[in-house]
Amino acid sequence: MTQWSNWSGSVRSAPAQIARPRTEAELQELVRGADKVRVVGAGHSFTPLCQTDGLLLNLEDLEGEIEVAADRQTVLAPAGWSLKRLTKALWDLGFSLPNQGDVNPQSLAGAIGTGTHGTGRDLGSLSTITRGFRTVMADGSVAECDATRDPDLFHAQRLSLGLCGVMTKARIEVLPAYRLEERIEKRPLDWVYANFDDLAASHRHAEFFVFPYANEAIVKTLHPTEAEDTPRPKRGGLDEEAIFKFCCDLSRAAPALTGPLQRFMMRATSPLRRIGPAYRIFPSSRNVRFEEMEYELPRAAGLPALREAIGWIRKQRLPVTFPFEFRWAAGDDLWISPFNRGDGASISMHQYAEMPWEPLFRAAEPIFRAAGGRPHWGKRHFLSRAEVDQMYPQAERLREVRRRVDPAGKFLNSHLAELFS
Repeated sequence: MTQWSNWSGSVRSAPAQIARPRTEAELQELVRGADKVRVVGAGHSFTPLCQTDGLLLNLEDLEGEIEVAADRQTVLAPAGWSLKRLTKALWDLGFSLPNQGDVNPQSLAGAIGTGTHGTGRDLGSLSTITRGFRTVMADGSVAECDATRDPDLFHAQRLSLGLCGVMTKARIEVLPAYRLEERIEKRPLDWVYANFDDLAASHRHAEFFVFPYANEAIVKTLHPTEAEDTPRPKRGGLDEEAIFKFCCDLSRAAPALTGPLQRFMMRATSPLRRIGPAYRIFPSSRNVRFEEMEYELPRAAGLPALREAIGWIRKQRLPVTFPFEFRWAAGDDLWISPFNRGDGASISMHQYAEMPWEPLFRAAEPIFRAAGGRPHWGKRHFLSRAEVDQMYPQAERLREVRRRVDPAGKFLNSHLAELFS
């Protein structure tokens, strides 16, 4: 029996078939002949978006190359490519993405389809830079859409969770290739609370990480630069991720050590400065497996909600081994985007994948919901259909498009059927 699991190992399924089509015609035939279809990239969604007992598609090997528009403002990119592959290829052509998150194994289609974002006061998610799509539909036909050709399908596809067909190409906005200077430094947590607004205003990208039991935060800023690349770090010496995993395993075995271990890791954290191509500087290495819940809140509510969540963890003495991540993102107009009511703050809560996460996230979720939070679609959440409708008055527009292009529900799985059937 064929088995599949996501990156963290928490979502598993037994698809009837896993296929890696090489041509569009092969993909059309596969979709046409299947009763149920989902598409997977790197498996970086923590929600069961890719879970299926039908056909599971991976488009990494699908034919196609990047096509640059005549005005050099957009490119038509293979949607099955990973962001790592895409951004290197764009750099070789003289382009960079306007923004990225801090990991890059995800497929372009998966990142667009879930509203994946980086950080930046005036920068939106990857969904917001889309200008058109080529899609294999439920009947195996091919449809192209943009703001003028089938605009309803276009607006649905910009954040669709894979409900409206198999995205094979996406037209996305690009910028002339640029370099970034990254600075990472420790700051007292109270200083970060007091000064983050200024940091975000004075840097193109700003974020911070804070362990629940530490009194300092790791502040990360990125800014465009013309300066020369810094040398790449030499291999050897202490493996920071191995040390972090060891600390997580110790916390799992002896939860009372969680606080002291986090303060030890903060003492061992050193400042860092890197300069290089944007595609190399945006992503970070993330090899220690974790589970994640992320909530997007009105911008003014972000820091107070984070303080409340940290205070709750400390009061309950909960063994939360990973740091919180705090970012900003710009508002948008996407039908089911957490940012469609205006500029937002993003709080990511993580737990080591080898430790219980569901009771923790269920208990923490009301803190973020009470502050007006909405979850990231690819991260753990516990929304009901009624709550989706309450948060997103335009969710029914997505359902209407889904019913039109996929009346038999070929692209639904049980998780999505509960919310969007």
